[in-house]
Amino acid sequence: MNDSSSQSSTKIDDVVIAFSNVSYAVSTTNGKHEKAVKTIIDDLGFEVRRGERLILVGRSGCGKTTSLRLINRLIEPTGGEVIVEGTRTIDHDAIALRRRTGYVIQDGGLFPHFTVQRNVAAVPLLEGWSPERTNARVREMLELVGLPPDEYADRFPSELSGGQRQRVGVARALAIDPPVLLLDEPFGALDPLTRRTLQSEFKILCERLKKTVVFVTHDLREALVIGTHIGLMDAGKLVTLDTPRGFVDSTHELARAYLATLEVED
Repeated sequence: MNDSSSQSSTKIDDVVIAFSNVSYAVSTTNGKHEKAVKTIIDDLGFEVRRGERLILVGRSGCGKTTSLRLINRLIEPTGGEVIVEGTRTIDHDAIALRRRTGYVIQDGGLFPHFTVQRNVAAVPLLEGWSPERTNARVREMLELVGLPPDEYADRFPSELSGGQRQRVGVARALAIDPPVLLLDEPFGALDPLTRRTLQSEFKILCERLKKTVVFVTHDLREALVIGTHIGLMDAGKLVTLDTPRGFVDSTHELARAYLATLEVED
């Protein structure tokens, strides 16, 4: 009994992100000013454990990005609960939660009028870090993502390539060592060779740092490279959730349709 209880406790503590019967709906108005409710997320449930990388794939409009935004409380569920590190998101201080959650979007989402140094330093300074500690962390993060600080710290985003801007975005997301990383099509705008390189580097980086990741992409090949688990969404629901190997072997009709796109690309 004690052994079973201990295992259960460890298992619960290991869950970093949990969706429990989550829904999200918005009110819409048509041309006749008639109101209707549009459901974007419908009874969504899943768990992400410490160190796992969940990749959400699916058609545009299926709810992938909405799910991501629910995790750092950019929006709140209209039903069910989203739990991050054991606390419902609606019970977290929204600003504190976002600062503790690394967030990377396409092209890095950098402040164009800030240097690379200031972009990476943004959250540490907001958290009250000293300039000395912040500068040391910026240098450490730039080295980590392959951008020597003596060469890149004083550049502006417009002076960087797309791949370099994305690396800065990752460095900024990691700056205060957040337990969770959220990424929304971070490599989508890059050329194929740069994209493949960053995919491999990002996977290695996450394994090294043991980060818990939720990553949105349209690219199944990317999902198979990076993820420990792949969640396929359709019409606001999670229709299958499996390891990359399990996904490849899936008999689900929509999963098979996505796998067929890899054969076409080859």
